[in-house]
Amino acid sequence: MSIHIIKMPDLGEGIAEVELVAWRVAPGQAVTEDQILADVMTDKATVEIPSPVNGVVLALGGAVGQVLAVGAELIRIEVAAETEAEAKAGEAAGSGAGGSAPAGSARAAPPLDSAPAKASAPVASTAAAPAVVPTPALLKPSSPPADDKPIASPAVRRRAWELGVDLRRVAASGAGGRIMQADLDAHVAAHVPAPGAVAAQASAPASGTGPAAPRDDEERIPVLGLRRRIAQKMQESKRHIPHFTYVEEVDVTELEALRARLNAKWGAQRGHLTLLPLLLRAVVLAVRDFPQINARFDDEAGVVTRHGAVHLGIATQTDSGLMVPVLRHAETLDLWASAAEVARLAAAARSGKATRGELSGSTLTVTSLGALGGIVSTPVINAPEVAIVGVNRIALRPMLRGGAVVARQMMNLSSSFDHRVVDGVDAAGFVQALRVTLEAPALLFIDK
Repeated sequence: MSIHIIKMPDLGEGIAEVELVAWRVAPGQAVTEDQILADVMTDKATVEIPSPVNGVVLALGGAVGQVLAVGAELIRIEVAAETEAEAKAGEAAGSGAGGSAPAGSARAAPPLDSAPAKASAPVASTAAAPAVVPTPALLKPSSPPADDKPIASPAVRRRAWELGVDLRRVAASGAGGRIMQADLDAHVAAHVPAPGAVAAQASAPASGTGPAAPRDDEERIPVLGLRRRIAQKMQESKRHIPHFTYVEEVDVTELEALRARLNAKWGAQRGHLTLLPLLLRAVVLAVRDFPQINARFDDEAGVVTRHGAVHLGIATQTDSGLMVPVLRHAETLDLWASAAEVARLAAAARSGKATRGELSGSTLTVTSLGALGGIVSTPVINAPEVAIVGVNRIALRPMLRGGAVVARQMMNLSSSFDHRVVDGVDAAGFVQALRVTLEAPALLFIDK
Protein backbone atom coordinates (compact mmCIF):
# COMPACT_ATOMS: atom_id res chain seq x y z
CA MET A 1 0.00 0.00 0.00
CA SER A 2 1.15 3.57 -0.63
CA ILE A 3 -0.21 7.09 -0.39
CA HIS A 4 -1.23 8.98 -3.51
CA ILE A 5 -1.20 12.77 -3.09
CA ILE A 6 -3.56 14.56 -5.47
CA LYS A 7 -2.61 18.15 -6.11
CA MET A 8 -4.80 21.01 -7.26
CA PRO A 9 -4.63 20.77 -11.07
CA ASP A 10 -4.04 23.64 -13.45
CA LEU A 11 -7.49 24.54 -14.80
CA GLY A 12 -6.15 26.79 -17.55
CA GLU A 13 -7.01 30.40 -18.46
CA GLY A 14 -4.17 31.66 -16.23
CA ILE A 15 -5.98 30.59 -13.04
CA ALA A 16 -3.53 30.61 -10.11
CA GLU A 17 -5.86 29.75 -7.23
CA VAL A 18 -9.32 28.37 -6.56
CA GLU A 19 -11.77 28.30 -3.67
CA LEU A 20 -12.77 24.96 -2.19
CA VAL A 21 -16.58 25.05 -2.12
CA ALA A 22 -17.57 21.45 -1.32
CA TRP A 23 -16.12 18.06 -0.42
CA ARG A 24 -17.80 15.04 -1.99
CA VAL A 25 -15.85 12.51 0.11
CA ALA A 26 -14.72 12.09 3.71
CA PRO A 27 -11.71 10.45 5.44
CA GLY A 28 -12.09 6.68 5.53
CA GLN A 29 -14.36 6.59 2.49
CA ALA A 30 -13.52 4.27 -0.41
CA VAL A 31 -13.33 6.04 -3.78
CA THR A 32 -13.11 4.80 -7.34
CA GLU A 33 -11.36 6.20 -10.38
CA ASP A 34 -13.21 9.19 -11.89
CA GLN A 35 -15.35 9.63 -8.74
CA ILE A 36 -15.80 13.32 -7.93
CA LEU A 37 -13.74 14.29 -4.88
CA ALA A 38 -14.41 18.02 -4.51
CA ASP A 39 -15.93 21.10 -6.12
CA VAL A 40 -13.72 24.14 -6.53
CA MET A 41 -14.60 27.57 -7.85
CA THR A 42 -12.56 29.70 -10.20
CA ASP A 43 -13.34 33.28 -11.16
CA LYS A 44 -15.68 31.92 -13.81
CA ALA A 45 -17.30 28.64 -12.77
CA THR A 46 -17.49 25.70 -10.40
CA VAL A 47 -15.28 22.78 -11.45
CA GLU A 48 -15.47 19.16 -10.27
CA ILE A 49 -12.19 17.43 -9.40
CA PRO A 50 -12.26 13.66 -10.09
CA SER A 51 -10.05 10.96 -8.57
CA PRO A 52 -7.41 9.44 -10.86
CA VAL A 53 -7.15 6.29 -8.69
CA ASN A 54 -9.08 3.74 -6.65
CA GLY A 55 -8.41 3.78 -2.94
CA VAL A 56 -9.41 5.03 0.50
CA VAL A 57 -9.40 8.70 1.54
CA LEU A 58 -6.83 9.38 4.24
CA ALA A 59 -6.97 13.16 4.65
CA LEU A 60 -8.49 16.26 3.10
CA GLY A 61 -6.34 19.22 2.12
CA GLY A 62 -8.45 22.08 3.40
CA ALA A 63 -11.73 23.35 4.75
CA VAL A 64 -14.66 24.50 2.67
CA GLY A 65 -14.08 28.16 1.86
CA GLN A 66 -10.29 27.86 1.86
CA VAL A 67 -8.38 29.21 -1.13
CA LEU A 68 -5.90 26.76 -2.65
CA ALA A 69 -3.11 27.56 -5.07
CA VAL A 70 -2.64 25.50 -8.21
CA GLY A 71 -0.25 22.69 -7.26
CA ALA A 72 -1.25 22.68 -3.59
CA GLU A 73 -2.09 19.33 -1.99
CA LEU A 74 -5.81 18.66 -2.30
CA ILE A 75 -6.30 15.17 -0.86
CA ARG A 76 -4.42 11.99 0.12
CA ILE A 77 -5.64 8.58 -0.90
CA GLU A 78 -4.26 5.22 0.19
CA VAL A 79 -3.92 2.99 -2.86
CA ALA A 80 -2.72 -0.53 -3.67
CA ALA A 81 0.81 -0.78 -5.09
CA GLU A 82 -0.39 -1.79 -8.56
CA THR A 83 -2.87 1.09 -8.62
CA GLU A 84 -0.12 3.52 -7.66
CA ALA A 85 2.07 2.18 -10.46
CA GLU A 86 -0.74 2.77 -12.96
CA ALA A 87 -1.28 6.28 -11.62
CA LYS A 88 2.44 7.07 -11.98
CA ALA A 89 2.36 5.79 -15.55
CA GLY A 90 -0.60 8.06 -16.28
CA GLU A 91 1.18 11.06 -14.80
CA ALA A 92 4.28 10.29 -16.85
CA ALA A 93 2.04 10.34 -19.92
CA GLY A 94 1.14 13.93 -19.06
CA SER A 95 -1.83 13.90 -16.71
CA GLY A 96 -0.03 15.86 -13.98
CA ALA A 97 -3.07 15.66 -11.68
CA GLY A 98 -1.32 14.49 -8.56
CA GLY A 99 1.81 13.15 -6.87
CA SER A 100 2.63 10.20 -4.66
CA ALA A 101 4.65 9.36 -1.58
CA PRO A 102 5.48 6.03 0.08
CA ALA A 103 3.41 5.19 3.12
CA GLY A 104 6.39 5.44 5.41
CA SER A 105 7.09 9.04 4.40
CA ALA A 106 3.56 10.34 4.95
CA ARG A 107 4.45 11.59 8.43
CA ALA A 108 7.16 13.84 7.03
CA ALA A 109 4.73 15.63 4.74
CA PRO A 110 2.88 18.72 6.00
CA PRO A 111 -0.21 17.58 7.95
CA LEU A 112 -3.56 17.79 6.24
CA ASP A 113 -6.95 18.08 7.88
CA SER A 114 -8.17 14.66 8.96
CA ALA A 115 -11.76 15.81 8.50
CA PRO A 116 -13.42 18.69 6.69
CA ALA A 117 -13.88 21.81 8.79
CA LYS A 118 -17.47 22.59 9.69
CA ALA A 119 -19.06 25.89 8.83
CA SER A 120 -20.28 27.96 11.72
CA ALA A 121 -23.68 26.82 12.86
CA PRO A 122 -26.52 28.94 11.54
CA VAL A 123 -28.95 30.44 14.02
CA ALA A 124 -32.45 31.61 13.16
CA SER A 125 -32.68 34.76 11.05
CA THR A 126 -33.36 38.15 12.62
CA ALA A 127 -35.71 39.19 9.81
CA ALA A 128 -39.40 39.22 10.64
CA ALA A 129 -41.30 36.33 9.07
CA PRO A 130 -44.98 35.67 8.37
CA ALA A 131 -46.86 33.58 10.88
CA VAL A 132 -46.33 29.93 10.01
CA VAL A 133 -47.31 27.00 12.21
CA PRO A 134 -44.43 24.52 12.03
CA THR A 135 -45.11 20.86 12.69
CA PRO A 136 -43.29 19.07 15.48
CA ALA A 137 -42.02 16.50 12.99
CA LEU A 138 -40.15 19.23 11.14
CA LEU A 139 -38.89 21.31 14.03
CA LYS A 140 -38.08 18.55 16.50
CA PRO A 141 -37.19 15.31 14.73
CA SER A 142 -37.72 12.29 16.96
CA SER A 143 -34.29 10.97 16.01
CA PRO A 144 -31.94 13.92 15.44
CA PRO A 145 -29.81 13.66 12.30
CA ALA A 146 -26.04 13.83 12.31
CA ASP A 147 -24.54 17.21 13.08
CA ASP A 148 -23.67 17.97 9.44
CA LYS A 149 -24.23 21.56 8.41
CA PRO A 150 -26.39 21.71 5.29
CA ILE A 151 -25.21 23.65 2.23
CA ALA A 152 -27.85 26.13 1.07
CA SER A 153 -28.15 29.70 -0.16
CA PRO A 154 -29.37 32.45 2.21
CA ALA A 155 -32.70 32.54 0.35
CA VAL A 156 -33.22 28.81 0.89
CA ARG A 157 -32.19 29.07 4.56
CA ARG A 158 -34.59 31.93 5.20
CA ARG A 159 -37.50 30.14 3.56
CA ALA A 160 -36.73 26.95 5.49
CA TRP A 161 -36.71 28.93 8.72
CA GLU A 162 -40.07 30.51 7.87
CA LEU A 163 -41.52 27.06 7.20
CA GLY A 164 -39.99 25.53 10.29
CA VAL A 165 -38.02 23.01 8.25
CA ASP A 166 -34.79 21.48 9.58
CA LEU A 167 -32.53 21.63 6.51
CA ARG A 168 -30.57 18.63 7.76
CA ARG A 169 -33.63 16.54 6.94
CA VAL A 170 -33.93 17.80 3.34
CA ALA A 171 -32.51 15.65 0.55
CA ALA A 172 -30.17 17.74 -1.61
CA SER A 173 -29.97 17.52 -5.39
CA GLY A 174 -27.57 20.40 -6.11
CA ALA A 175 -23.86 20.20 -6.85
CA GLY A 176 -21.76 19.36 -3.82
CA GLY A 177 -24.82 18.51 -1.72
CA ARG A 178 -26.34 21.98 -2.05
CA ILE A 179 -30.03 22.19 -1.11
CA MET A 180 -32.05 23.94 -3.82
CA GLN A 181 -35.46 25.59 -3.66
CA ALA A 182 -36.93 22.59 -5.49
CA ASP A 183 -35.57 20.26 -2.76
CA LEU A 184 -37.25 22.37 -0.11
CA ASP A 185 -40.51 22.34 -2.08
CA ALA A 186 -40.41 18.55 -2.35
CA HIS A 187 -39.73 18.15 1.37
CA VAL A 188 -42.54 20.50 2.35
CA ALA A 189 -44.97 18.73 0.01
CA ALA A 190 -44.11 15.40 1.62
CA HIS A 191 -44.15 16.49 5.27
CA VAL A 192 -46.19 19.67 5.85
CA PRO A 193 -49.82 18.93 6.87
CA ALA A 194 -52.80 19.93 4.75
CA PRO A 195 -53.78 23.64 4.82
CA GLY A 196 -56.91 22.89 6.80
CA ALA A 197 -54.96 21.22 9.55
CA VAL A 198 -52.53 24.15 9.73
CA ALA A 199 -55.40 26.62 9.82
CA ALA A 200 -57.01 24.72 12.69
CA GLN A 201 -53.78 24.95 14.68
CA ALA A 202 -53.31 28.63 13.87
CA SER A 203 -56.87 29.80 14.55
CA ALA A 204 -58.17 31.30 17.78
CA PRO A 205 -55.09 32.37 19.77
CA ALA A 206 -55.24 31.68 23.47
CA SER A 207 -57.06 34.28 25.53
CA GLY A 208 -54.82 36.85 27.11
CA THR A 209 -52.16 36.60 24.42
CA GLY A 210 -50.10 39.78 24.63
CA PRO A 211 -47.61 41.45 22.29
CA ALA A 212 -44.95 39.32 20.65
CA ALA A 213 -41.87 38.76 22.78
CA PRO A 214 -38.72 40.66 21.74
CA ARG A 215 -36.25 38.68 19.67
CA ASP A 216 -32.49 38.60 19.88
CA ASP A 217 -31.66 35.63 17.62
CA GLU A 218 -29.38 35.97 14.62
CA GLU A 219 -27.96 33.93 11.75
CA ARG A 220 -24.30 33.90 10.76
CA ILE A 221 -23.77 32.81 7.16
CA PRO A 222 -20.23 32.35 5.83
CA VAL A 223 -19.71 34.14 2.51
CA LEU A 224 -18.34 31.29 0.42
CA GLY A 225 -18.13 30.08 -3.14
CA LEU A 226 -19.99 32.07 -5.76
CA ARG A 227 -21.28 34.54 -3.17
CA ARG A 228 -17.68 35.41 -2.24
CA ARG A 229 -16.70 35.78 -5.91
CA ILE A 230 -19.64 38.11 -6.49
CA ALA A 231 -18.66 40.21 -3.48
CA GLN A 232 -15.07 40.47 -4.68
CA LYS A 233 -16.05 41.38 -8.25
CA MET A 234 -18.58 44.01 -7.14
CA GLN A 235 -16.13 45.57 -4.69
CA GLU A 236 -13.36 45.63 -7.27
CA SER A 237 -15.64 47.20 -9.88
CA LYS A 238 -16.97 49.93 -7.60
CA ARG A 239 -13.54 50.65 -6.12
CA HIS A 240 -11.64 50.98 -9.41
CA ILE A 241 -14.21 52.15 -11.94
CA PRO A 242 -15.64 55.69 -11.80
CA HIS A 243 -19.22 54.84 -12.71
CA PHE A 244 -21.75 57.26 -14.10
CA THR A 245 -25.33 56.26 -14.87
CA TYR A 246 -27.48 57.67 -17.66
CA VAL A 247 -31.26 57.12 -17.51
CA GLU A 248 -33.66 57.57 -20.40
CA GLU A 249 -37.33 56.73 -20.79
CA VAL A 250 -38.44 54.77 -23.84
CA ASP A 251 -41.94 54.47 -25.30
CA VAL A 252 -42.22 50.74 -26.03
CA THR A 253 -45.89 50.76 -27.05
CA GLU A 254 -45.14 49.96 -30.69
CA LEU A 255 -42.43 47.47 -29.70
CA GLU A 256 -44.85 45.55 -27.49
CA ALA A 257 -47.48 45.59 -30.24
CA LEU A 258 -44.93 44.17 -32.68
CA ARG A 259 -43.90 41.50 -30.18
CA ALA A 260 -47.55 40.49 -29.72
CA ARG A 261 -48.01 40.17 -33.49
CA LEU A 262 -44.82 38.13 -33.89
CA ASN A 263 -45.86 35.76 -31.11
CA ALA A 264 -49.37 35.40 -32.54
CA LYS A 265 -48.02 34.46 -35.97
CA TRP A 266 -44.81 32.59 -35.19
CA GLY A 267 -44.94 31.69 -31.47
CA ALA A 268 -46.17 28.13 -31.98
CA GLN A 269 -43.49 27.29 -34.56
CA ARG A 270 -40.51 29.37 -33.42
CA GLY A 271 -41.11 29.98 -29.73
CA HIS A 272 -42.47 32.82 -27.60
CA LEU A 273 -40.53 36.09 -27.67
CA THR A 274 -39.99 38.20 -24.58
CA LEU A 275 -38.77 41.79 -24.68
CA LEU A 276 -35.14 40.73 -24.15
CA PRO A 277 -34.23 39.45 -27.65
CA LEU A 278 -35.66 42.63 -29.18
CA LEU A 279 -33.55 44.72 -26.82
CA LEU A 280 -30.46 42.64 -27.57
CA ARG A 281 -30.98 43.24 -31.28
CA ALA A 282 -31.19 46.99 -30.63
CA VAL A 283 -27.91 46.83 -28.68
CA VAL A 284 -26.20 45.02 -31.56
CA LEU A 285 -27.30 47.77 -33.96
CA ALA A 286 -26.35 50.62 -31.60
CA VAL A 287 -22.77 49.47 -30.98
CA ARG A 288 -22.07 49.65 -34.71
CA ASP A 289 -22.25 53.43 -34.39
CA PHE A 290 -20.70 53.46 -30.90
CA PRO A 291 -17.90 50.85 -30.94
CA GLN A 292 -16.34 52.42 -27.85
CA ILE A 293 -19.22 50.92 -25.82
CA ASN A 294 -18.57 47.34 -26.98
CA ALA A 295 -15.11 47.28 -25.45
CA ARG A 296 -12.91 46.02 -22.62
CA PHE A 297 -10.40 48.16 -20.73
CA ASP A 298 -7.10 46.77 -19.46
CA ASP A 299 -6.29 49.52 -16.99
CA GLU A 300 -2.89 48.05 -16.06
CA ALA A 301 -1.71 48.09 -19.67
CA GLY A 302 -3.67 51.28 -20.43
CA VAL A 303 -5.32 49.72 -23.49
CA VAL A 304 -8.95 49.75 -24.61
CA THR A 305 -9.87 46.93 -26.98
CA ARG A 306 -12.90 47.52 -29.17
CA HIS A 307 -14.55 44.35 -30.38
CA GLY A 308 -16.25 43.69 -33.70
CA ALA A 309 -17.93 40.62 -32.25
CA VAL A 310 -20.78 41.38 -29.86
CA HIS A 311 -20.61 38.93 -26.95
CA LEU A 312 -23.45 40.00 -24.67
CA GLY A 313 -23.35 39.06 -20.98
CA ILE A 314 -26.86 38.27 -19.72
CA ALA A 315 -27.09 38.86 -15.96
CA THR A 316 -28.92 35.82 -14.55
CA GLN A 317 -30.11 35.22 -10.99
CA THR A 318 -29.50 31.70 -9.65
CA ASP A 319 -29.96 30.01 -6.28
CA SER A 320 -26.23 30.52 -5.69
CA GLY A 321 -26.17 34.18 -6.72
CA LEU A 322 -25.74 36.35 -9.80
CA MET A 323 -24.07 34.77 -12.83
CA VAL A 324 -23.40 36.25 -16.28
CA PRO A 325 -23.55 33.67 -19.09
CA VAL A 326 -22.44 35.00 -22.47
CA LEU A 327 -24.51 35.17 -25.66
CA ARG A 328 -21.72 34.82 -28.19
CA HIS A 329 -21.80 36.57 -31.56
CA ALA A 330 -25.17 38.17 -30.93
CA GLU A 331 -24.64 40.05 -34.20
CA THR A 332 -25.25 36.79 -36.10
CA LEU A 333 -28.51 35.78 -34.39
CA ASP A 334 -32.10 36.53 -35.35
CA LEU A 335 -34.72 37.17 -32.66
CA TRP A 336 -35.72 33.53 -32.17
CA ALA A 337 -32.17 32.17 -32.22
CA SER A 338 -31.21 34.79 -29.66
CA ALA A 339 -34.19 33.91 -27.44
CA ALA A 340 -33.44 30.18 -27.61
CA GLU A 341 -29.77 30.63 -26.78
CA VAL A 342 -30.49 32.99 -23.88
CA ALA A 343 -32.96 30.43 -22.47
CA ARG A 344 -30.38 27.64 -22.80
CA LEU A 345 -27.65 29.68 -21.13
CA ALA A 346 -29.93 30.74 -18.27
CA ALA A 347 -30.98 27.13 -17.65
CA ALA A 348 -27.33 26.00 -17.65
CA ALA A 349 -26.37 28.74 -15.20
CA ARG A 350 -29.26 27.97 -12.83
CA SER A 351 -28.56 24.23 -12.88
CA GLY A 352 -24.84 24.77 -12.25
CA LYS A 353 -23.91 23.20 -15.60
CA ALA A 354 -22.64 26.31 -17.38
CA THR A 355 -19.05 25.89 -18.57
CA ARG A 356 -16.23 28.37 -18.03
CA GLY A 357 -16.42 29.25 -21.71
CA GLU A 358 -20.11 30.11 -21.35
CA LEU A 359 -19.38 32.38 -18.38
CA SER A 360 -16.48 34.41 -19.74
CA GLY A 361 -15.50 36.70 -22.59
CA SER A 362 -18.45 39.12 -22.66
CA THR A 363 -17.89 42.54 -24.25
CA LEU A 364 -21.05 44.26 -22.95
CA THR A 365 -23.62 43.19 -20.34
CA VAL A 366 -27.39 43.56 -20.19
CA THR A 367 -29.22 43.25 -16.87
CA SER A 368 -32.96 43.15 -16.26
CA LEU A 369 -35.18 42.25 -13.32
CA GLY A 370 -38.31 42.17 -15.43
CA ALA A 371 -41.39 43.22 -13.47
CA LEU A 372 -39.13 43.82 -10.44
CA GLY A 373 -36.99 46.26 -12.41
CA GLY A 374 -38.27 49.36 -10.63
CA ILE A 375 -38.19 52.84 -12.10
CA VAL A 376 -34.45 53.51 -12.00
CA SER A 377 -31.40 51.42 -11.16
CA THR A 378 -27.64 52.00 -11.04
CA PRO A 379 -26.15 48.76 -12.41
CA VAL A 380 -22.53 47.86 -11.63
CA ILE A 381 -20.19 47.40 -14.59
CA ASN A 382 -18.94 43.87 -15.21
CA ALA A 383 -15.21 44.66 -15.40
CA PRO A 384 -13.21 44.77 -17.61
CA GLU A 385 -16.16 45.85 -19.74
CA VAL A 386 -16.83 49.58 -19.95
CA ALA A 387 -20.65 49.65 -19.92
CA ILE A 388 -23.76 47.83 -18.75
CA VAL A 389 -27.34 48.32 -19.99
CA GLY A 390 -30.02 48.10 -17.30
CA VAL A 391 -33.67 47.50 -18.16
CA ASN A 392 -36.42 48.74 -15.86
CA ARG A 393 -40.03 47.60 -15.77
CA ILE A 394 -42.69 48.59 -18.29
CA ALA A 395 -45.49 50.75 -16.89
CA LEU A 396 -48.61 52.24 -18.47
CA ARG A 397 -48.32 56.01 -18.05
CA PRO A 398 -50.20 59.08 -19.34
CA MET A 399 -48.09 60.84 -21.98
CA LEU A 400 -48.66 63.91 -24.15
CA ARG A 401 -48.81 62.92 -27.82
CA GLY A 402 -50.01 65.33 -30.54
CA GLY A 403 -51.50 67.68 -28.00
CA ALA A 404 -53.55 64.93 -26.33
CA VAL A 405 -52.93 62.89 -23.21
CA VAL A 406 -52.80 59.19 -24.11
CA ALA A 407 -51.84 55.99 -22.30
CA ARG A 408 -48.46 54.66 -23.42
CA GLN A 409 -46.29 51.77 -22.30
CA MET A 410 -43.12 53.35 -20.95
CA MET A 411 -39.86 51.79 -19.85
CA ASN A 412 -36.66 53.31 -18.50
CA LEU A 413 -33.16 52.28 -19.51
CA SER A 414 -30.62 52.78 -16.71
CA SER A 415 -27.12 52.28 -18.11
CA SER A 416 -23.75 52.68 -16.37
CA PHE A 417 -20.45 53.57 -18.03
CA ASP A 418 -16.75 53.68 -17.14
CA HIS A 419 -16.00 57.40 -17.16
CA ARG A 420 -12.27 56.79 -17.61
CA VAL A 421 -12.78 55.73 -21.21
CA VAL A 422 -16.40 56.60 -22.08
CA ASP A 423 -17.35 60.26 -22.35
CA GLY A 424 -20.81 61.44 -21.37
CA VAL A 425 -21.71 62.48 -24.91
CA ASP A 426 -20.87 59.00 -26.25
CA ALA A 427 -22.85 57.29 -23.51
CA ALA A 428 -25.85 59.55 -24.18
CA GLY A 429 -25.57 58.99 -27.92
CA PHE A 430 -25.52 55.22 -27.44
CA VAL A 431 -28.62 55.22 -25.23
CA GLN A 432 -30.44 57.58 -27.58
CA ALA A 433 -29.66 55.21 -30.47
CA LEU A 434 -31.25 52.42 -28.43
CA ARG A 435 -34.30 54.57 -27.75
CA VAL A 436 -34.81 55.51 -31.40
CA THR A 437 -34.65 51.88 -32.52
CA LEU A 438 -36.96 50.60 -29.78
CA GLU A 439 -39.54 53.31 -30.41
CA ALA A 440 -39.53 52.58 -34.18
CA PRO A 441 -39.12 48.78 -34.05
CA ALA A 442 -39.14 48.36 -37.86
CA LEU A 443 -35.52 49.56 -37.60
CA LEU A 444 -34.67 46.29 -35.85
CA PHE A 445 -34.94 44.52 -39.19
CA ILE A 446 -32.81 46.96 -41.21
CA ASP A 447 -29.20 45.85 -41.46
CA LYS A 448 -27.04 48.94 -41.80
